[in-house]
Amino acid sequence: MSYTINAETRTEIGKGSSRRLRHADQVPAVIYGPGKEPISIKFAHKDIINIQSNDDFYTTDLTISIDGKEVSVRVKAIQRHAFKQLIEHIDFMFV
Repeated sequence: MSYTINAETRTEIGKGSSRRLRHADQVPAVIYGPGKEPISIKFAHKDIINIQSNDDFYTTDLTISIDGKEVSVRVKAIQRHAFKQLIEHIDFMFV
């Protein structure tokens, strides 16, 4: 199964801006990999919460549409809230 996530680049980076994003039901994320510049992105929490419950989400290549450009990635790490069903941050790697 293939997954496509719509995202936007984010210019504000840091703890304060990430907290503001989470309060606005957005998830901060980063895409990185060898030989490429890291890209800081954000997307809606509702876009990721349901598809991340599938096991193949963690093992297949995902497509992230960043401002109209599609990037193929794989999930590297997810940080979750301690007791709420919330995702706080996701790390993706270029494929």
